[in-house]
Amino acid sequence: MSDDFNMSMRKFLKQVGVTSQQAIEEAMRAAETSGQTFAVKAVITIPELGMTHEVDGEIKGQE
Repeated sequence: MSDDFNMSMRKFLKQVGVTSQQAIEEAMRAAETSGQTFAVKAVITIPELGMTHEVDGEIKGQE
């Protein structure tokens, strides 16, 4: 893979990680989450390639 490809993919994934964490933290602060566990799903799609990637997980609320 080319350097341009690797750099653009890393930049995108960094943006996804940082902005997703900020959005989740904001939602958690706005709600009472103590002792709760929340199902979470991330979906990345590239329509032109017919690609969909889903990641499921859990996030525990702040104590």
